[in-house]
Formats: sequence, C-alpha cells, structure tokens
Amino acid sequence: MTALAPTPAPVADRTDLPVVVVGAGPVGLITALGLVHHGVPVVVLEEDERLSLDTKAGTVLTRTLEVLDRYDAAAPVLAASLRIDEIGEIDRPTGKSGMSVRTDVLAEDTRFPFVVNIPQNSLEGVLSGILTERAPQVLQMRHRVTGFVQHTNHVTLTVDTPDGERTVDARYVLGCDGGRSALRTGLGIEVEGKTLEERYMLVDLEVDLDVDNPRDYPYLAYFADPHEWMILVRQPHCWRFLFPLKPGAPEPGIEELRDKALHFIGDVDDVRVLGSNIYTVHQRVADRWVDGRVMLMGDAAHLITPMWALGLNTGVLDASNLPWRLAWVLRGWGSPAMLAAYEGEQSSVAVKGSGQMAEAAREAMGAGGGPAGALDQADWGWAMTRTLLGIRLDVDGTGEWTMVQTGDGPGTVRPGDRVPDLPVFDAGGRRTHLHELVRDTFVALHFADARRRPAIPEDELPGLRHVVVSRWDAPHDSGLRDRALFDPGDRVRRRLCLEEDAVVLLRPDAHVAAVLPWPSTGLTAADVYRRITHPDTAQEV
Repeated sequence: MTALAPTPAPVADRTDLPVVVVGAGPVGLITALGLVHHGVPVVVLEEDERLSLDTKAGTVLTRTLEVLDRYDAAAPVLAASLRIDEIGEIDRPTGKSGMSVRTDVLAEDTRFPFVVNIPQNSLEGVLSGILTERAPQVLQMRHRVTGFVQHTNHVTLTVDTPDGERTVDARYVLGCDGGRSALRTGLGIEVEGKTLEERYMLVDLEVDLDVDNPRDYPYLAYFADPHEWMILVRQPHCWRFLFPLKPGAPEPGIEELRDKALHFIGDVDDVRVLGSNIYTVHQRVADRWVDGRVMLMGDAAHLITPMWALGLNTGVLDASNLPWRLAWVLRGWGSPAMLAAYEGEQSSVAVKGSGQMAEAAREAMGAGGGPAGALDQADWGWAMTRTLLGIRLDVDGTGEWTMVQTGDGPGTVRPGDRVPDLPVFDAGGRRTHLHELVRDTFVALHFADARRRPAIPEDELPGLRHVVVSRWDAPHDSGLRDRALFDPGDRVRRRLCLEEDAVVLLRPDAHVAAVLPWPSTGLTAADVYRRITHPDTAQEV
C-alpha cells in the first residue's frame, strides 16, 4: 500500500465526508455500529468477498457485552450465544472441577453478570446483519484499499473494487485491518514485541457431554498441565478444544485430533471433528496508533496472546473509546486534539494490561498452575478482572490505570473507573441505569439532598448534562423534578463509596472522568469537560 505525503487542504471544508473503517472483522463492525449509534456517517471497506469463516475467537467478556448494549447490539449477539456464569479449572487426572471464577458475584455491578461463547464467524454474521439493517450500503465487500494520501482536512483512499479502481474521500480513516495491517505498513509504523515459537491448535468437535457422556464441565474450562494444557469451550453448536503445538510439530490429522481431545475428557462415543485451525501466537504492539487522520484499532494496533479472551475483547475496548470522540469532534463539540487521548488511554491497556496479563496466564498454564496462578485475589476482584469490568483508564494523564481489581468488594470510585451500572429512577418512576444515561452524552451526577434545592448548573455546554441524584425525591416546587434521579436507600452513593456530597462526571463510554467536591470549591464538572473536549485550549483552574 502506498501512502503519499500530506498535501494542502482544498478550500472547502469536507464536512460531508464519512469516517471510513478499513476491515470488517469484529472490531471494525463494532466500531461502525458505534459510529452509527452516534450519528456519524460511516463506510466499511472489506477486501474479501465474504466475512471471515474463522472460528478462532470464541468468548465475549462482560465489558464487551456492555459496549454492544450501548450500541443497541447486545440482544442479537446474546440470542446467538451461550451464557456462562462460571469460568473453571479442571484437574486433569481426576476430571474434577477446581478453582472457578463465578460471575454471578457481579450481579450488583452489571446487567450482564456472565460472559458468552460465540464463534467469531457467527459473531461477525450477527454484527454485519445489524449494521446492514441500520445503515444499508455501509458495508462494502471486495473493496481493497491500495493507497491513500492525507490532506489537512480529509484522507483520499485508492480502492480496488469489483467495478475497477476508484477513490474514496474520508474525514478520518480507522484501520481495523488486522495483524498484517496494510494501513499500518503504509504509515511506516513499526510493531514491537515477539512471536512465540509454539502455535495454537483449535479443534471443533461434535460430541455429547450432556446425556450420553455427562461430564458437567463449565462451559469455559482450563486443563492446566506442565506438559500439555488445554482449554475447553462449549460453543452453541459444538465443543471447542484449544491446545499448543510444539515448535516445528506438523499439523495433526483428524484421528490424532480426536485422540488428543479424548486424552483430556476420557473415552466417549460418537465424536466427530467438525473443523480445525492453526494460528500463530503474537505479543506485538504498534509503536504509535495515530498518524494524522488515520488511527489503528484492534489487531492492527495490538496482537495479544489469545488467553483469557483478551485479544478480541481488548480490541472492543478500542471500539468503545474512539467513536464517541470522533462524534464530538465532527459535531463541533470538541477539537481534534481530543482524539490523541484515544492512544494514550488504550495503548497502556494493550501493552501493559491485556498483553502482560495474557502472557502471565499462558505461562501459568504451561507450568501446570492454571490461569488462576497468574493472579491471587478474592472472588469479587477475580471476577471483575476476568470480565474486564475492573479496568481503570488513565483519563487524566497521571499514569494511573489498571486492569486488575483486588479485594472482596468495591472501594471508592476513582477517575478512569468504569462506573457500575446501577439503577436510578426519574420523576415518572421509570427505572434506568447509569450506563443508559450516558449513551450519547457526558452526565454530571450531583449527589446532594434534593430537599435543600441544590443549585445544579444549567445545561449550557453541548454534550454535557447535569442531574441531581438523591435518596430524597425532589419536591414538586424545587424546580428539579425534570433534572433529578431518585436513588432509594442511597444505593448508588454507597456503591461509589461517596461519604459526602460530590459530583461524579461520567463519559459516554461509562468511565468516570472526575470525582469532585460539591458544592464546588474550584474545579467544576464543566471545567473538566472543557479539558477533555478542548485539551488544546482549556485553561488551568
């Protein structure tokens, strides 16, 4: 792919142009759904004539389900999936369950206290169907990008199509074109890290482990062994086995694959190999993700060992972070400078978070200690970590972030945390959840006594809404009825561990942007909002 030098901008500002997503894998499709959700014109270019037939990615974590729900895509994905409330370890000699992660302990934190199994090809089919229904003509197959040139206010792509070569102009280009990203190569961006000598073998088997050969395995289970570990995943249509191949080992035949599975699960009747796939394992990250108006996402930005389902699901975190930023910029609510924070926040998560966590789990499996050996914590913290609900982003550039929650319960909410998805009630008694409040807006939650008529700021800045949250229903003469949320028993305040009145500013991706005293003693929610949306012009307060 050829990337030409930037050229001066044409006189006219190209505000009519779409955002172009290159690549129609899961991350590209979810990103496109996010842009459609925010009302951003989008085009998806996919070089193949059909979506992937690969089944390699198979588990969708809770945080990804929350992102899909924000983009109104969770229900169709759930309908095509198997839900799981236990991620287990199996003692190989006895076949007995050992330590398990029980996701039901997260019922107070999310509307999705489970993870799901769905093959990647099925997931892509569901996502593409939703996208095509909502935005016909957005997904364009057999469109291969062969070159591009960046202008000051847009990007021109050269595209090979079934009707010949043509050019496509875009406001921004999002590279979701996988681990061999041609966009990344065209930008001259290097990838850093390593490729493992061992490869992973994935095998789908049709076998009855429910009635004729009952095993009672968790739907996602790890057989740890210092010689040959295996991961067992129950998919909607089959059982999937994943195990490493020794360096240089030839691809196993059908009978060998069948025998390998039986070596772990014992003798069973009527086993049929449905398919298999071998793939190389990487631990590699691009040295930069943003170049002018081109941004890398998913595998194009980071290739992560596929342990703990951290490959696909980390890519979805990219698809959670970037679309709302683009929406704010294209609406004129934010400056282009706010896009740089996408890389700042997500690169740490990929390099030092998901990547290192997946590698630790892989090494623990090979040592026979099981994935639990990678971390040692209480049930709640373990479940928060494994479902990616425990992630804290570096939202203020302090370098403080984490993907690991410890302890047996929540602590005080901090900037960067994903806010728990707790219910509140509006004046009409309608129940809503915190994540639903922020689907396309920032919301400043003013925790105060509604009886005292707190002076909540007016909604003067586009994209920022102010509400009061109180266990006291707002009196009818308070002037707050349409801006108050009822919090029976101070449930939300107690869950966030707020001992005094405070303001919690939430972003459209349901991460906490700031926790401030209330009444304000200096910095306000509006000040923080301006810093986020106009970091190049915001003044210190």
